[in-house]
Amino acid sequence: MDIVTLLGTLIGFGLVLGAILLGGNVGMFVDVPSMMIVFGGSFAAICVTFPLGDVIGSFGGAMSLFMKKKGKIEDVVNIMVRIAEISRREGLIALENIQTENPILKKACQLIADNADPQLIRDTLGIEIGTMKRRHNISIEVFQKLAGYSPAFGMMGTLIGLVQMLSRLDDPKTIGPAMAVAIITTFYGSLLANLIFLPFAGKMKARTMQEELQLMIIFEGAKSILENNNPRLVYEKLSSFEPPKERKQRGQ
Repeated sequence: MDIVTLLGTLIGFGLVLGAILLGGNVGMFVDVPSMMIVFGGSFAAICVTFPLGDVIGSFGGAMSLFMKKKGKIEDVVNIMVRIAEISRREGLIALENIQTENPILKKACQLIADNADPQLIRDTLGIEIGTMKRRHNISIEVFQKLAGYSPAFGMMGTLIGLVQMLSRLDDPKTIGPAMAVAIITTFYGSLLANLIFLPFAGKMKARTMQEELQLMIIFEGAKSILENNNPRLVYEKLSSFEPPKERKQRGQ
């Protein structure tokens, strides 16, 4: 589980809730019609913009931000070095028996075992990278659109509340409560956009870049194994993907 993502989200909502409690009653910020306008309107708009399958897949991807911890670059480098050691000790054909949950790594091992041409490995992993980026970019765009829709529907709800308030100006006692309800919809829209939708889109973009880098490491590692099959040289090449600080620590 990615504790940082969960912790950041909980802290954000906790601080907002704490500010509300310090200044008044939570019940003042609960308004069902406003929720219907912002939540319902945003969801309806995103379903019009994207196919339902893409919307559901995007929310599934958002949940994976909490459940799936970000992989480390050094872990992928270590895996490729171990694969190089196995291939050097037991031969390329032994890589067919490597068990891994990563389907891309499994495919790379199969291509190495088949002594495939490096260009074929490049083309295959290039397709994998392109497919992964297209899939992730859809999810990123869904949340970016939601970040635009929710404040817009919040403003729409505010306008509806103002119209209702102005229609009852003959009763001054209702102006204050009516104005508060009208503004709540803008609060809902801003909260969703800045605490959920935009942060999730940013985290997905960062994860996409991380996964793309990992696939590049797998490709370069597979190519190096086919070219020289020397674990030390494979590490020297792949360590260039790691931050200098990590390389220094590993070398000590």
